[in-house]
Amino acid sequence: MSSRNERINELARLFGRLGIIAFGGPAAHIALMRAEVVRRRGWIDDTRFLDLVGATNLIPGPNSTELAMHLGQERAGWRGLIVAGCCFILPAVVLTAGIAWAYRRYGALPAVQPFLYGIKPAIIAIILAAVFPLAKASFKSAGHALLGGVALLAALLGTPELAVLFGAGLLGLAAALARRAGTVHQGIGFFLLQALPPSAATVGSTSLFFTFLKIGALLYGSGYVLFAFLDEALVTTGMLTRTQLADAIAVGQFTPGPVFSAVTFVGYQVGGWSGAAAATAGVFLPAFLFVALLNPLVKRLRTSKPFAAFLDAVNVASVALIAAVCIDMGRAALTDWRTFLIAIAAAIVTFGFRKINSAWVVLGGTLAGWLLAQV
Repeated sequence: MSSRNERINELARLFGRLGIIAFGGPAAHIALMRAEVVRRRGWIDDTRFLDLVGATNLIPGPNSTELAMHLGQERAGWRGLIVAGCCFILPAVVLTAGIAWAYRRYGALPAVQPFLYGIKPAIIAIILAAVFPLAKASFKSAGHALLGGVALLAALLGTPELAVLFGAGLLGLAAALARRAGTVHQGIGFFLLQALPPSAATVGSTSLFFTFLKIGALLYGSGYVLFAFLDEALVTTGMLTRTQLADAIAVGQFTPGPVFSAVTFVGYQVGGWSGAAAATAGVFLPAFLFVALLNPLVKRLRTSKPFAAFLDAVNVASVALIAAVCIDMGRAALTDWRTFLIAIAAAIVTFGFRKINSAWVVLGGTLAGWLLAQV
């Protein structure tokens, strides 16, 4: 019992800290989690970590938050799932709620751009440090390497993430069945569910809760897809202004932790504290349920040769998607000599001193960005 309690406390400390320093979006969050649970603590190996990453990509909701829940369940069962998920979400939600209150009172966002200037270049180095070992673990054959290249190209060309993942998985499954039977006798098809944007007729907390519950249960893709849903559900119905939505997007970008915590800001603007609580609970609740149901199935799929081939191919595509995010982030973040300097320094520290905590790289990038922005 004491060992289980120690693990719960360890999860609370780890994911609470990650919730505070995890800037940069899901790819950065995944890199930070790998640095902590695979490289520093050795809780699981890269193969199992990749299986969990692939699993989170196949279900709706905030991927990095779901990965935190998976890791918590791996470490301490269902209690670990809840603790890891809540501790990762809570810092961002508290910070976002404070910003939402100040925004409504003063009508403007805080001036944080100088501090954010150096975060993304530093985060790029952390993501790259995770991509290489994950690629080594997932590329088990020349076919996997070729599949990874195709998936990367597809992602860079704008193919939807879910199509890349399922497409790769089905190719891997088809190849496994072909090796097993000598030929594939029937085609394998799949379809994607595209939910209509939710609507809210009133400003009540109950209505907000179910609006965001539907979003959390059906939304695939990045935080920008979330904001498209919000535009249709709240802006077009007059519950939120487009300026408030734009500011919510900014809040989601400059706060740590899951981008989905921006719904706390939106909920507060629409319905005050009760609205913030309802929106937050609604959007994150499905993730807890999906992970609790999916986690045991991942282990069973791994023991089946055809489905193991599917999972291996999904893992390859997951690494390709992370690499694509890193490339896109580099295009957006590396804009002048200062950001290049921060990225190079962060890479030297990350690759040259592998035992250093990634939090110091993030904090160093923040400080360097603020100092160089004054030059």
